[in-house]
Amino acid sequence: MKMKEVKLKFLFGLMFLAITTVKSQNVEPQIPSIPDELIYKIVDGDTLKMHFRYPEKVQPNKSYPAIVFFFGGGWNGGTIAQFEDQASYFASRGMIGVLVDYRVKSRHGTTPFEAVSDAKTAIRFVRGNADKFQIDPHRIVASGGSAGGHLAAAAATVNGLDETTDNLSISAKPNALVLYNPVIDNGPEGFEYKRMGGRHMEISPMHNIKKGTAPTIVFLGTKDALIPVSTIEKYKTKMEEVGSRCDIFLYKDQTHGFFNKPRSNGEFYVKTTREADIFLESLKYLKGEPKI
Repeated sequence: MKMKEVKLKFLFGLMFLAITTVKSQNVEPQIPSIPDELIYKIVDGDTLKMHFRYPEKVQPNKSYPAIVFFFGGGWNGGTIAQFEDQASYFASRGMIGVLVDYRVKSRHGTTPFEAVSDAKTAIRFVRGNADKFQIDPHRIVASGGSAGGHLAAAAATVNGLDETTDNLSISAKPNALVLYNPVIDNGPEGFEYKRMGGRHMEISPMHNIKKGTAPTIVFLGTKDALIPVSTIEKYKTKMEEVGSRCDIFLYKDQTHGFFNKPRSNGEFYVKTTREADIFLESLKYLKGEPKI
C-alpha cells in the first residue's frame, strides 16, 4: 500500500508541475499575421497596393468592421497620405483602416473609368480576403474625398466598369459610405462632364442611385467651388426616394478640401471625424462615444 501511495503522489506531483509550468509560460493564442501593405492588383504593368491600419490589440477569431479610403485629386494625382489620420483614428475605435492606391492620370495616364475599376477591385479584394484580414465582410465602409469620394460612391452605385480579372461573384458594393465633398454628379450639370466623353451614365453616382444603395453621410463646405450644395441636396433627395439614408453636414463658408487635417488647425478634421464616428455608431459599426 505504501508503495502505491508513493507512486500516486509522484504522478500527482508531475501533473501539478506540468500545469504550473504551462501557466507560468503564459502561452497566448496564435494570432494570424496582420498585413501592413499588400498588392491588390497588377494591371497593364502597374502594381497597386493597399495599406492597413489595425486596432492596437487584435483579438484572435474576431472580425472587425473596415473602412476603405480613396484619396482625392480629380483622378489626376494624390496619395494615400490624405486619409492616414482618419484611418488611424478609426483603427483606435476598433475598425480596420485601409488606404488604397489607384491609377491616376499623372502617374499612369489613365481616366476616371480606370480609377472606378480599381476601386471596385479594391473592395472585392478586401471582402474576398475578409477571413485572412479578420474583417467582417458585411461591415465594409467606403470613404474618400472629392474624386476619392466619387470612387467610393461609384463602387456603391455603378454596375459595370469591372476589371476582367475580378471575381464578379464577390460584391464590390460597400455596406456604408462616408463621403467628403464628393464628386457625385458627372452629368451635364455635374463635374468634368466633358471628360466623360458621353459616358456619364456609366460612372455618375447621381444617375445610378437605386433601391438598396448603402447608407451615406456627406460633408461639404457651403463655399465649395467644385461641388454645389444644391448637388448634394439633390443627391439626398434621390437617395431618400429609394428608401436609403443620406445624412448631410454643411460647414458654413468652407471651401473644397476643408476637412483635411492641416487646414484650419485641424478644426474641421475633428468635426467631420466626430460626425462620421457618430454615424458609424448608429449603424452599430462602432460602440460608445467618439474619442475625438
